[in-house]
Amino acid sequence: MSEFLTDAAWGSGVATVAADGTVLDVWFTRLGLGEAPTGEEAPAVDRTGPAGTTAKGVSVVVKSLADEPVDTADVYLRLHLLSHRIAKPHTVNLTGIFGLLPNNAWTNVGPVPADQVNDVRLRLRAEGQVLEVKSLDKFPPMADYVTPSGVRIADASRVRLGAHLAEGTTVMHEGFVNFNAGTLGNSMVEGRISAGVVVGDGSDIGGGSSIMGTLSGGGKEVVSIGERCLLGANAGIGISLGDNCVVAAGCYVTAGSKVTLPDGEVVKAATLSGRDDLQFWTNTQTGRLEVRPRTGTWGELNAALHSAQ
Repeated sequence: MSEFLTDAAWGSGVATVAADGTVLDVWFTRLGLGEAPTGEEAPAVDRTGPAGTTAKGVSVVVKSLADEPVDTADVYLRLHLLSHRIAKPHTVNLTGIFGLLPNNAWTNVGPVPADQVNDVRLRLRAEGQVLEVKSLDKFPPMADYVTPSGVRIADASRVRLGAHLAEGTTVMHEGFVNFNAGTLGNSMVEGRISAGVVVGDGSDIGGGSSIMGTLSGGGKEVVSIGERCLLGANAGIGISLGDNCVVAAGCYVTAGSKVTLPDGEVVKAATLSGRDDLQFWTNTQTGRLEVRPRTGTWGELNAALHSAQ
């Protein structure tokens, strides 16, 4: 995977600030790599919203994206850089971000501190309004902050801010893309792309399929999928796939899975991680997980479906 960028970064936008001074989120209206343009200033915003929070203009400067983030606004700038496709997954240091992000209620009137939801709900009811809580989470939906070009997302709540979606990506209703993860080209996403996972151009993540990330269970190995791969419906992987690979529907391949080679030798799947032109499937007669070389294509993506237009 790529090393962290050492570039500086800057952004200016609007922060939502709770009554106790906690920064709940930041929406960056302008941002980029390098030094901030001369005269760049925070937007002239300072008003109290319906949830009792205050919207304030902010400017953020990061000396190097290889440094660890220092506060909530710093984290939001890095997540925006990923979702704006200014930086690719794994090129921005995100160490310690869970300790820097507050757990918010994401509502129809903006972020609200999770422990103040009932107070805000009561206040709005008294004014004839209804509070809609969309989620309780440290990350908001990407599309509430960034709308990348050439992308289709059937259910915007299932793509977190910090996801990187290349032009030509389609995320269907049950698809999910976490932060610091995503696609590098035309892709169909009907399954789950976990944190840290990167999917190459022309690949299809089938319905109900799963790709292991690095957030839970102590896993440190970053999983990637190469170009022109197919992860079948309800399949799953815990190893990387090279280019032109297929994992058959319902087949789950973890690093420790015992895989039978064409000559009968049995190896751990980890030894095959990242190799090109492989097909994994479960032999329905023996129940064994098997792998064999493959040639040709599995049908490829529908070009019209993934057009950036």
